[in-house]
Amino acid sequence: MGEDYDVVVVGAGFGGPVAAHKCASAGLKTLVLERSITPGDKVVSGLVIPFYGFLFAPPFIRDGNPPLQKPIRKVVNHFVKNGEIYASDKSLWLPPPLALTYSAYCEPMCVWLADRAVEAGAELRTSTAVMDLIMEQDRVKGVVTDKGDEIRAKVVIDAAGTQDGLALKAGLRRKLPPDALELYMLWDFEMAKEDVDSTFGNSVEFYCAMPDEKITAPLGYGSTFYIFTYRESIHPGLGQFLVTEGKIPHVARLLEEYFENFTNTVSRWKNDIAPKLKLRAKMFDVCPIYAGLDRRIREMPIYGEGMLIIGDAAAMESSAFGDGVPNAWFSGAIAGDVAVEAVKAGDASASFLRRYDERVKAHSVISASLSDTRRWDMRWALPGNDEREMRRRAHELFGRGVWRYRHITGQVLREMKTVLSRDPMVAGKWMKMFNRYNRNCESGYSDPPSSYEPAPKAGIYSEGREAVIA
Repeated sequence: MGEDYDVVVVGAGFGGPVAAHKCASAGLKTLVLERSITPGDKVVSGLVIPFYGFLFAPPFIRDGNPPLQKPIRKVVNHFVKNGEIYASDKSLWLPPPLALTYSAYCEPMCVWLADRAVEAGAELRTSTAVMDLIMEQDRVKGVVTDKGDEIRAKVVIDAAGTQDGLALKAGLRRKLPPDALELYMLWDFEMAKEDVDSTFGNSVEFYCAMPDEKITAPLGYGSTFYIFTYRESIHPGLGQFLVTEGKIPHVARLLEEYFENFTNTVSRWKNDIAPKLKLRAKMFDVCPIYAGLDRRIREMPIYGEGMLIIGDAAAMESSAFGDGVPNAWFSGAIAGDVAVEAVKAGDASASFLRRYDERVKAHSVISASLSDTRRWDMRWALPGNDEREMRRRAHELFGRGVWRYRHITGQVLREMKTVLSRDPMVAGKWMKMFNRYNRNCESGYSDPPSSYEPAPKAGIYSEGREAVIA
């Protein structure tokens, strides 16, 4: 059977629901298709979201009560040699109720976002994979699902993530090169709240070392060993490029080796952390890194005839931090606005949708996060095993050096100035946000899912949603 919508959003991760919320709020007939049973179906996967993501996110996020785990107020860089921490940089911190970032689990966050889109009037279908595009004269006119349904749309918003193939089918993008992809591992450990608080406080930890230590990837060629903290759990993780220094290593095996070496040799882990843990799960995943630094990727289109591409599907990670959530929110909001304009104008041509590309490039935070070289620059410490240079580069990346205006901080300040010029009252909303988030993290409170309400105000969940409630 054929169906018609104004906008079809493919993917209910972080960016898709934001775009859908914009479209549905404007009165467009909006459908979100999610291949998993649950939005954000990575049960053990967690992440940290920088504070500026919340500052500049759509108001429903900023003024809402998302399911956050912990406010992170300090970043600790440990420098390791022979299993011992010989120096630490604890210079990057903020006082409460402010936070540098907030930790969260993917699944509850994505469910919360999808619920807000449903409240706005969007329809969400889970357990529905998009297999193909409906193309007419090189123009995207809709999608075909795994159930054989043909769903036509005036605009298709591709929010299907790194593993996405729709933009390839549309002829807009190519597969990301292996030297721009990181395979990373996450371990999920249960840890009593009092142990998390006493061992880490409101901090996350990074462990930097030279390659000879074999506890992390060569500097600049992946993620240093990190520990993200949550209310009652921690996530150690690390990653490495699929191609490193021009070679193709057995990355999965190396990551296991790094983790084993770390846990067997680093004293802080063995004495202070490991005795308090219970392993819950381990997972692999991939993400694009340094996409904005790669001309090949930077030149790939993010729009076409009848189609907009957002978030990780458009390789909009942060080159310095490897965190794509803020850019998914920002690009999703921009795509939603442009889709509304296109539908109302009756024009979804590439020439009309080009304004999406222009607005993304004009967004100071997106542009700065894609072009930030500080993480890549860590590799300059490798020649000669220059530990002093490693510490200097780490200070610039996750120490007080992050506040230098020439880094992304300058662009965040510019964006704050722009937002304040439009609405001076937003400063009060930001402070209320920090205070509210602080209380919610401590209590574990978040907005109840709209799908649990006996009579939702607007929108529907399709049949697959029952599995989530169960």
